Amino acid sequence: MLKTILITGSTDGIGLETAKLLAAAGHNVLLHGRNPHKITKAAKILSALSNGGSVETYVADLSRMADVEALADEVTGRHARLDVLINNAGVYRAAEPMTAEGLDIRFAVNTIAPYLLTQRLLPLMEPSGRVINLSSAAQAPVDPQALSGKTGLSDGAAYAQSKLALTMWSRSLGLRFKGKGPLVVSVNPGSMLGSKMVKEAFGVAGADLAIGADILRRAALEKEFATAAGLYFDNDSGRFAAPHPDALDLRKSQEILSLVESIISRLTQEQE
Repeated sequence: MLKTILITGSTDGIGLETAKLLAAAGHNVLLHGRNPHKITKAAKILSALSNGGSVETYVADLSRMADVEALADEVTGRHARLDVLINNAGVYRAAEPMTAEGLDIRFAVNTIAPYLLTQRLLPLMEPSGRVINLSSAAQAPVDPQALSGKTGLSDGAAYAQSKLALTMWSRSLGLRFKGKGPLVVSVNPGSMLGSKMVKEAFGVAGADLAIGADILRRAALEKEFATAAGLYFDNDSGRFAAPHPDALDLRKSQEILSLVESIISRLTQEQE
């Protein structure tokens, strides 16, 4: 069965490579990026590969929660159903680490925006739907003050904490929806893959992006993930594995999820 799949951050890197695989298989692919020129270029690449599926483009800056809301509204306006959401967009380093809304950009893009987008798109998703969240092998205990934008961190610390926070709310939400759907799972696509982020952060070419793209394709479509609600897949070891211990602590995970929700609520009230 062909599916409608939204992939954030899909103008390059793992996101684009995953989109190519899905488009070539005939699925309807919804591309997202923040650069209009890059999203147009990516759409042309996918259209040439598409085996009957449609290719759509969406422009939004996920460091701005108003843009996240607008993206959700646009997808909802075009579609009555979304089968898979792949929250792939991520930031490691930025010239300006704080957003206009007073958040560290790593937490804004890597943690909070995916949660807000997921919540806004849930009405389009049936119990068989899947939410795939891009985690990382880099996971570190989350400082609530940093998540709230009240404490600054180094690039590496902010990235690792933002990825653990994402993994924590993925587990909490996944267990809440277990048996009712949609499935929520977090995936480390592979360490040091050759994305722009890895090249900028570490100055190395990195491994083949196809490694990450293939596991995201499998997570989106294959039966091996059908019962993976709340789990964490580590593609470095090629199996479902234990994430950082904090993600296995239900109390800590719920506290992080509640903090994310309170941040979103505050920002929403400020926009009104």
